[in-house]
Amino acid sequence: MLEAVPNVSEGRDRAVIAAIERAFGSGAHVLDVHSDADHHRSVFTLVADPAALVDSLLAGIAAAVESIDLRLHAGVHPRVGAVDVVPVVPFPDDDMELAKATARTVASRVGAELGLPVFCYGEIGDGRRPSFFRAGGLEALERRVEIGELVPDAGPRHIDPGPGAVLVGARRPLIAYNLVLDSGDVDIARAIATAVRESGGGMPGVQAIGLFLSSSGRAQVSMNIVDIERAPLHLVVERVRAEAAARRVRVAGGELVGLVPVSVVHAAHEAGVELPGIDESQMLEHVLGSSGLS
Repeated sequence: MLEAVPNVSEGRDRAVIAAIERAFGSGAHVLDVHSDADHHRSVFTLVADPAALVDSLLAGIAAAVESIDLRLHAGVHPRVGAVDVVPVVPFPDDDMELAKATARTVASRVGAELGLPVFCYGEIGDGRRPSFFRAGGLEALERRVEIGELVPDAGPRHIDPGPGAVLVGARRPLIAYNLVLDSGDVDIARAIATAVRESGGGMPGVQAIGLFLSSSGRAQVSMNIVDIERAPLHLVVERVRAEAAARRVRVAGGELVGLVPVSVVHAAHEAGVELPGIDESQMLEHVLGSSGLS
C-alpha cells in the first residue's frame, strides 16, 4: 500500500467535505478526515494500493474542484489550489521509488484528465517545498507562470483562479501539529514559530508559522515536523512551551492534523511530556487495526 494526504481548501461546509470524502473513498480506505474552519481546510488520510490510490485521488480532486471556488475562499492557511497539496507517502514499507512513481502518475493524470496545472514538489520536485509555490499566494503564482518564471509540470500553462493549481509530491511521513496560545497576539505566535523552525535557526526538520484564529480570538503556532527522527514531537512541544514562557504566554491546547505513530506518543510518555490534543483515536496503528488493515 501507499498513503496519500490530500489537503483541500474547504473546512466549513460539512456536506461538501462529506462529498469529497466519499469520492476519495471510492477506491481507497479513508483513515481520517480533519477539518478546520479557521484554516478553511480539510486534510484526508488515505491508504490503498498504488493503482486504486491514483484513481481515488483523481475522483476526490475532481469532486473538490467542482465544489470549491478560491475566489470565494478566505482562510488563515496559505493555499494555491482548491486541492492545495497531494503528497504520496511510502507506507507501510519505505519504498520511496514506488511513492515517487505513483505521485508522477497522479500529476500527469490530474493535468491531462482534469485540466489543472500541476507543480511537483518534494522527492519529485527537486526538493522544493509547498511554500516555494505559495509565496505571495495564488495571484503571485499566476504572475510567475505568466512571465515564464515557473512552468507547470503537467496540465495547462495558465491558472484559473477558481480551482487554482495542484501541488503534487512524494515525501516521508510527517506530523502536522498545532499549538494554541493563551494569547491573541499573532506577533508572539510568529516570533515563536521563527524561533522553533529550522529556517529560523531552530530545530532541524521543523516548519512553523504563526496564525490568528478568529473563532477563538487566540494565536496559534502551526507546525509540520518533517523529520520526526531529528525532531521528536515531545521535544518540539517542550521548545514551543519554553519560547512561549519566555514571552510570558503559555500553550493552552493542541491540535493534531491527521494521524501519529504510536511510537511518537510512547516516546512523549516516557519523557513525561504531555501532548495536548492527541488521544488513542488518532494513533495510526490503532486506526489501522480498527479498519482491519494492520
